[in-house]
Amino acid sequence: MTVTKEEVRVRGAELAEKIKEFIHEGNICRIIVKNAHGHTVLEVPVTVGVVAFIAAPVVTAVGALAALAAEWSIEVERDEPGDENT
Repeated sequence: MTVTKEEVRVRGAELAEKIKEFIHEGNICRIIVKNAHGHTVLEVPVTVGVVAFIAAPVVTAVGALAALAAEWSIEVERDEPGDENT
């Protein structure tokens, strides 16, 4: 498997909604939330099977964070199926 990274910039209330979207996608292995200065504020490993279990507390924490600052960066690590023969 290959891990790819994607970074998305959001503002305020969009933070919680975007994290919900990423969690429900299913091929996410880690979500990292950074503030406008690039400092990591929240890092959540997402494991298959516990997505529903961690979704509610993570979104609640993210909602509280969203009220603290205007700009956020969400870095997402995805498991992508790769060519196993190379």
